[in-house]
Amino acid sequence: MLKLYYARPSVYARPVWLALLEKQLPFELVSVDLSGKQLEPEFLAVNPFGHVPVLVDGGFRVIESLAILDYLEARYPDRPLLPTNPRALATVRMVQLVTLNELLPAVFKLLMQDHRSGEPSTEIEYAQLRATTTLGFLEELLADSQYFAGDQLTLAEIVAGTIIHKLPDLGVSLVSYPGLRRWSEQLLARPTWQQIQLSAEEWSTFRRRMRLIPKLWSRRRRQRLAALMPQQTLT
Repeated sequence: MLKLYYARPSVYARPVWLALLEKQLPFELVSVDLSGKQLEPEFLAVNPFGHVPVLVDGGFRVIESLAILDYLEARYPDRPLLPTNPRALATVRMVQLVTLNELLPAVFKLLMQDHRSGEPSTEIEYAQLRATTTLGFLEELLADSQYFAGDQLTLAEIVAGTIIHKLPDLGVSLVSYPGLRRWSEQLLARPTWQQIQLSAEEWSTFRRRMRLIPKLWSRRRRQRLAALMPQQTLT
């Protein structure tokens, strides 16, 4: 059986979890505590880079969310999540990459903002601009279609659809993007999306932790380096 190492709020693990549900594949979930446990030896044996998701299929291990999604599509082609039409395929890839490369950095900045820190407002304003620029591009790309690839739900929805609906909670309204708002509401009504939905308490806890995670990870990394230094000295 497939085994997915994940964390419920992880923006990288949730699309893989969702793809497994949409493809109706049997799988086992293994929760990873991202407060620092992912840098402990037990998990580093699974992924030496210390992050989720990780998919294990028999004796084969895959890391990195996009690689896992491509693997699932090639290995388990039933209920396809990629179109075959060249333009539709290019559209799906654009949505995936723009979401990960442009929208997510903005989301992380907005999640980690601490109004008590005195952080320059220009940093937050730039993150908001980056988010709205991405939303404008995606709104134009979606146009009047049901999904980005027309009438087929694809990896474009799997990746972007797990993030966009949370933007209003971060101060980025969807009012100016009626197509995306309609699209997002339609996705959230699907049983698979409801299954992975974070509760209000989980979302609030995640937002609080995002402000602390850089310090926690820095401490864990220092501890890991200290543990490795004697071994390297001996070799």
